Amino acid sequence: MGGTRSVQVIAVVAAVVFVAGLVFAYFQRPGNIDSGDSGTDAGMRCGTTVCQVVIGKSVGQDLVELLSGTGGGRIRVTGPSGPFVFEMTIAESGATVTDKSLECREAAVSVCLVRGEGGGKVLGEVLFRKDGTWSRAQAAYLSSAGYLGLHDVNEDGTADVVSAQRACDGQCNDAFVQVFSALGANVGCTTPAPAREQLPGWPTPVPKLSQLRRCADS
Repeated sequence: MGGTRSVQVIAVVAAVVFVAGLVFAYFQRPGNIDSGDSGTDAGMRCGTTVCQVVIGKSVGQDLVELLSGTGGGRIRVTGPSGPFVFEMTIAESGATVTDKSLECREAAVSVCLVRGEGGGKVLGEVLFRKDGTWSRAQAAYLSSAGYLGLHDVNEDGTADVVSAQRACDGQCNDAFVQVFSALGANVGCTTPAPAREQLPGWPTPVPKLSQLRRCADS
């Protein structure tokens, strides 16, 4: 009798482990929406330590993940378009990477912005998927007024990089919004406001195309 109960207990435990394994596999699929779960990746090093998965987001059937370590980081893409692995330049520049550091917009040309705070500024870099291939945008991005995000300002179907900047080389409270095409071109700037809180749409400044003019340094 005792032997029969032992066999039943073992069977139940095995079933639980099997179901748990299925659940884990489901949430590891590239098609999963977003993942904030962290974990190590013993196969890669980020700086001087083993890479730690910080955040992942789905872009169609691809999964874009940020991996961070001491003094470095990587951006990994898996799925039908991958695999791709890119060095994370903002991590090498000292930016802090968190679960808020990744923003992606899916479209004919999909765009992912990687951002992090460092040295009192927000640093950013962009990856884009075009014709099934992921590439890194050549431009590096910086916000001196605390906002860096993605919005399709020029309404061409591809997300643009929106950056809030301090005017007067940071020597005054004036601030303006600068917009770049994710593919690198400078779209334009807003007229400086007396404070960043007065920028259109703050704390998520999204200017209209009609509010942009040629940037002073362009």
